[in-house]
Amino acid sequence: MKKVILAYSGGLDTSVILKWLQEEKNLEVITYTADMGQGDIPDNLEERAKTFGASKAIIDDLSEEFVKDYVFPMFRCNTVFEGEYLLGTAIARPLIAKKLVEAGKKEGTNIISHGATGKGNDQIRFEIGAQALNKNIEVIAPWREWEMTSRTDLMSYCKKHQIPVSDSKAEEPPFSMDENLLHISYEGGVLEDLTKAPPEDMWQNVKSIEEASELPEEIQISFRGGDPISINGEDLSPAKILRKLNDYGCKHGIGRIDIVESRATGMKSRGCYETPGGTILLKARRAIESLTLSGESIKTKDSLIPIYAALIYEGLWWSDERRRLQTLIDESSKVVNGTVRIKLFKGNIIYISKESNNSLYDENKSSFEEEGGFSNEDMKKYIRENILRYSEINSD
Repeated sequence: MKKVILAYSGGLDTSVILKWLQEEKNLEVITYTADMGQGDIPDNLEERAKTFGASKAIIDDLSEEFVKDYVFPMFRCNTVFEGEYLLGTAIARPLIAKKLVEAGKKEGTNIISHGATGKGNDQIRFEIGAQALNKNIEVIAPWREWEMTSRTDLMSYCKKHQIPVSDSKAEEPPFSMDENLLHISYEGGVLEDLTKAPPEDMWQNVKSIEEASELPEEIQISFRGGDPISINGEDLSPAKILRKLNDYGCKHGIGRIDIVESRATGMKSRGCYETPGGTILLKARRAIESLTLSGESIKTKDSLIPIYAALIYEGLWWSDERRRLQTLIDESSKVVNGTVRIKLFKGNIIYISKESNNSLYDENKSSFEEEGGFSNEDMKKYIRENILRYSEINSD
């Protein structure tokens, strides 16, 4: 019997897929669960997987690897997709794809399976990523094969095949959720009606502005080589830094967004996201860059943001183009060192102070009260040279 590595969450979808792979494909199923700091992996997940027929259940804590090797490199580019989305789901997929391929190699199979739906982005990210790492990989995507289309269909399948799934599974939230240490996403179901606001009880972590702390809070974040290394003077690991920033953001109502985005397949979709720590990190990081990078370097980096973001969003993390961009971004980040102090209050992130040993800021040159910097003649020359950029001047 051939083996398959199934990306397994323990939810209704992947529980049905686990049985379906055995019944319809005659495969021995090994489940793989990536713990990326989501905090909702049940203690009995391995037992549950084996109850459903898995021959083996693998659970990996990837929190540190996820933040250090994926989230932080992405943030070095100040990456935002379509101006708002911090790519919390998209950046997790290349790591999961990598681990599925590695698990397959270890277990002696090149077949993997996932529970991504037929209209979403994740099927693209999983499959392109896996193929990039192993050109011989075979992917089984049940949602593109079977005739089931709803949660009711899945529950009927469970009943027919005597899969021990609680009836409460039929009462799961009326939208799709994905969580990791960087964010929680919500889409589909009741959220597809753009005329209605998301239900307030949907949001899991970030407090509303009304319920956010009534007291402002100041924190200090230090950076080295473009990455945060400490909070309030305490050195922390990458995952612990992001977790702590999440706590601050949730408390102060920072990081909720409700957007319409352009899926890789071309269709539009509504996504609601909670990215508290990432929102703080982006703001703080840009403060240090404003001190340490030249204006031309900042413009160049900003021009790369939509390109780099699209590569991640469309599942091309392992592409040569992303790798080349990363080399350029990482080189510029070497001087992004320093400390920023910010105030958090009612959804706001307010700069208090910033400093860096690599600072390009010169108070004397920039001051209106001091001589220095550009002379009057220098300014005249600069203005004349830039006027010549215009192809024509309207003299009327």
